[in-house]
Amino acid sequence: MLSRLTAAAGRRALILGTVALVATVAGATLKFSHAGDIVVFVVTAIALASLASVVGEATDQLGTRMGPGATGVVQSALGNLPELFISIFALRAGLVVVVQTALIGSILANSLLVLGAAFVVGGLKHGTQKFGTSAVRMTAMLLVLSVASLAIPTLATAAGAPDFGHATFISVVTSIVLLIVFVGSIPLSIKGTIGPSHEREAEDERKASEPGEARWTLAASLIVLALAGVAAALVSDWFVASLTPAMGRLGLSEEFVGLVIVAIAGNAVENVVGITAAARNQSDLAVSLILNSSLQVALLLVPVLVLLSMVLGGPILTLVAPMLLIAALALAAVLGALIVFDGESTYVEGLALIGLYVIIAASVWYGRPVGG
Repeated sequence: MLSRLTAAAGRRALILGTVALVATVAGATLKFSHAGDIVVFVVTAIALASLASVVGEATDQLGTRMGPGATGVVQSALGNLPELFISIFALRAGLVVVVQTALIGSILANSLLVLGAAFVVGGLKHGTQKFGTSAVRMTAMLLVLSVASLAIPTLATAAGAPDFGHATFISVVTSIVLLIVFVGSIPLSIKGTIGPSHEREAEDERKASEPGEARWTLAASLIVLALAGVAAALVSDWFVASLTPAMGRLGLSEEFVGLVIVAIAGNAVENVVGITAAARNQSDLAVSLILNSSLQVALLLVPVLVLLSMVLGGPILTLVAPMLLIAALALAAVLGALIVFDGESTYVEGLALIGLYVIIAASVWYGRPVGG
C-alpha cells in the first residue's frame, strides 16, 4: 500500500509529506524528551503548517474526482482541520482570548496579508492584474455580510445595549444563523457560483496532464487525509501545551499570539496556494481562493467552535470581541470587496494591504501576557 501511495503522489506531494513527517516526529521527540517549551512550540508550529499543506493537497486530489464546485465544499469541511484542533485544545486549556483572536486573525491574515502578498507577487511579475468573475464578487459580498453578522454580538452586548449581559445567547443565535447560511451556500458552491470555478477546473486539468503529477487514487487521498487529520490532532495538543509557557517566557500577549502566530500556522495551505496562483497570473483563482478561505472561517469554523465550546466543559467562546478587532475585520472585508469590484490589482495595493495587517498586528503587541 505504501508503494502504491508513493507511486501515485507527485514530487510536490512527496516533499510536503516528508516535511510534515519529519516535523511531526521531531515534535513528538522533543515533547516526550521534555525539551524546552520554546523549541517545542516552534517545531510543532512548523509541523502544523506542513500538515495543513498535506491536508490541502489531499483535499485537492480528492476534489479532482468531484469537480471544482464540490472541491470547495470539501475544502470548507476539511481545510481548516489543524485550526479546528488547535482551537479545541486551546479552549480546553482556558485560552479563550487566543482562540477568539486566532479566528479573527485567520480572516485578517487571508484578507490582508495573503491577499496583499498575492498582489505584490503577481503585480511585480505580471504588472496590473485583472479579475472580475461573478463568483469572486459573490464570495466578497458574502464575506462582508458574514463579518457584519460577527460584529452584531459585540454591539448588542455593549453597556446600555439591549442584550447587555447576554453574550452567550446572542453568540449562539448568530452562530446558528451563520451555519444555516453556510448550508444554504453549498448548492451554489457546487455549481461554481461561489468560490473557484472555471479557473480551478482548468488548473485541475493542467495538473492532471503534467508529467510526474499523476492523480492520486481515491483510497490514497482518503488514507492521507485520515493520517494527516490524526497527526494534526496530536500535534495541536502538543502545540497548545507548549504555547502558554513559551509565550509567557517570550513576553508576548495572548492577543498577538492568536491574531498572528496561531492564525498563520493554521492557514499555511491558503497562504501558499493563493500566492502561487497569483504568480502564475491566475488572478481570479488567487483572489477567489483567498477570500473563500476567510469566508469558510466566518461561516463555518467560528460558529462550530462557539457551539462546541458549550459542551467541551471549559469556558464558553462568545462572539463579543474588542472594538479594535471588530473595526479591523470590517475594514478588511470592505477593502477586499472594493478591490474585487474594481476588477484589477497592483503591487502597490498589495503593499498597502500588508501594511495595514502589520499595523493591526502591532496594535495588539502590548496586551495581556500569556498566562498573566
